[in-house]
Amino acid sequence: MHLNENDFLQLLEKHQNIIHKICRIYAYDYSNQKDLFQEISIQLWKSYPTFKGKSKFTTWMYRVGLNTAITLYRKNKKFLRGEDYSKLSELKADDGYDETKDNQINWLYEKINTFSEIEKALILLYLEDKKYSEIAETMGISEVNARVKISRLKRKLKTMLEQ
Repeated sequence: MHLNENDFLQLLEKHQNIIHKICRIYAYDYSNQKDLFQEISIQLWKSYPTFKGKSKFTTWMYRVGLNTAITLYRKNKKFLRGEDYSKLSELKADDGYDETKDNQINWLYEKINTFSEIEKALILLYLEDKKYSEIAETMGISEVNARVKISRLKRKLKTMLEQ
């Protein structure tokens, strides 16, 4: 299955939120997030000729995006450290703002920031409600392995919550 450049750009625009989510997990600030977004987009374009359509386009996007982010994370940990989520509290909406929920989300991302780059990828996919089979395919591991690793991460988060 080979799509043309126009098809690629339409799919990229439609699913760009995937790249944004990866960038928020792996890049420290807005400038680094923009750089990572650009790098992932470039890698997606370079890898596009190898996309055969055997998996969903979004699964393929996650795989390329996460591999790019993890590779850059390993090369330069000072550049990509995960977002400083303390700044999120400044983004309060007047109507319907729930400080408790905001604090819970901040806490969750602070804890996720302590995970390894692979653990971050697994929990991101899990929080996106991806099926274990899709998580396994994206990460290049068995479905059983994905279930075990995610179960351990959930226990790890629960332990952190209890402390």
